[in-house]
Amino acid sequence: MKEPALKLLLDAVYEWESNAPDRIYMIQPKGDGTVVEYSWRETLDQARRMAAHLRTLDLPENSHIALISKNCAHFVICELAIWMAGHATIALYPTLNADTVSYILDHSDSQLVFIGKLDDWDEIKQGIPESMPGIALPLSPETKYEAWEDIISRHEPIEDSPSPPADQLALMVYTSGSTGRPKGVMHSFRSASIPARHLIEEQDISPDDRVLSYLPLAHVMERATVECASFYSGTQIYFADSLDTFVQDLRRARPTIFMSVPRLWLKFQQGVFQKFPPAKLDRLLRIPLVRGVVRKKVLQGLALDQVRLAASGSAPLPADLIDWYDRLGLKIVEGYGMSEDFAYSHMSTPEKRRPGYVGITPSGVETRISESGEVLVKSPGNMMGYYKQPEMTAECYTEDGFFKTGDRGEYSSDGLLKITGRVKELFKTSKGKYVAPVPIENLLNSDSYIELACVSGLGRPACYAVLQLGEEWRDKVDDDQARAGITAHLEQLLEDVNTQVESYEQLQFLVVLRDQWDISNNFLTPTLKIKRDVIEAAYEPHLDDWYASRQKVIWQD
Repeated sequence: MKEPALKLLLDAVYEWESNAPDRIYMIQPKGDGTVVEYSWRETLDQARRMAAHLRTLDLPENSHIALISKNCAHFVICELAIWMAGHATIALYPTLNADTVSYILDHSDSQLVFIGKLDDWDEIKQGIPESMPGIALPLSPETKYEAWEDIISRHEPIEDSPSPPADQLALMVYTSGSTGRPKGVMHSFRSASIPARHLIEEQDISPDDRVLSYLPLAHVMERATVECASFYSGTQIYFADSLDTFVQDLRRARPTIFMSVPRLWLKFQQGVFQKFPPAKLDRLLRIPLVRGVVRKKVLQGLALDQVRLAASGSAPLPADLIDWYDRLGLKIVEGYGMSEDFAYSHMSTPEKRRPGYVGITPSGVETRISESGEVLVKSPGNMMGYYKQPEMTAECYTEDGFFKTGDRGEYSSDGLLKITGRVKELFKTSKGKYVAPVPIENLLNSDSYIELACVSGLGRPACYAVLQLGEEWRDKVDDDQARAGITAHLEQLLEDVNTQVESYEQLQFLVVLRDQWDISNNFLTPTLKIKRDVIEAAYEPHLDDWYASRQKVIWQD
């Protein structure tokens, strides 16, 4: 059978503009309780006007243009304008500090910066060179730059419908930088288009679907599965206004597709338990006559009652949490992908899924496990390379074109992949044994008392873990009785975990931290993954005392 012609991102967008111009595409809250709706006609009209302006700037062909914004409709419109004008987008996380902003703008050779909706403009603007020209999107903070609305009001929309060559650079995703400086992952229109098109086919996504966009669009997962996929599917995108209004935004959207991360799935469960004690909910779900009513009530309370496709990424979901949502009738599928393959590597389906596994290879993806246990991927989404780092790019590929993910993994007999740790995260104890921390962290993170854990023990006689308690328990640590109960629970957890790992992997103690790991203090990446090296360095001065205490649970007061 002949392979269908490659429809690139902009080609797909022009089809919606032509065939369904008045269909509502994006719904943007304004911050005052009202919303603005953008049809495909209005979306493309603004993009074409801004593209006309960019063409007047006499920028070099395929220039790099930066975009710093929280998720909003004009993030998407701006990116379309950049592409129509023949340039490439460099999207920066809206939570970065000034130093990282400065580094990325310089490293990426950005010629211009668009400033969008932001919470911490005072910090970010310190990283933008005074000489760099800029444009302020709607909903941006007050800046010195000319406003988007003023610019598009004086330009007529471009009349042509340009579609850059498939192998031209479309965007760079700067990795979240769990170690060292972030790298610029280059994607062509081809490597961004094929995964987006295949995704909607694999998951049967249609124009009738609705999605709430709130995970950062600067991250590859949201960029690929929400923005770029919507260019092919026509799915309606609702945007969240703020953290404080998230629940209202969710209720307004009533999404049919909902993607999240394990921390939020756990928070949803904890919110349900505040209204339905676990024992009572469990009892009601066992009664056939009321089970359906209870499920509906719980999911309506979460505003997830319309969801037909629920997905989770960035870290493994605990098996018991998956089982709990299954009992509510919400089958969460997991996926596995990277910036380097445009988030297109493995995905579960409602029919083929299993706790602890991240899915099967979708259409067009080849994988294998190396002799050292590393997952190797050849995906149509594989990057062009790391910007300005050809040697690093070469090191990351096998001779036959498979990307070295850096993740260790194994396949089940029916093709489901389990991630068992990071190749470079192995550490050796003083007894000479190598330990993979991630599987042990997954065991700890599956406990309802714990939000995040970091396992270490490099050069020490035994492993240990530092913990962040879940919000529900964090507020109770100053109550002596509550603390005693938490301590007893964690002592039992320590014993349970140690029965599930090898003797040389067993934890000597758990440390409950007062410190809060956050993006702002550099303990977490913008996608809420732990920065292992930062955490280990922060608590290194305490290790001798912790090991000497011989306590099973240590409180950092």
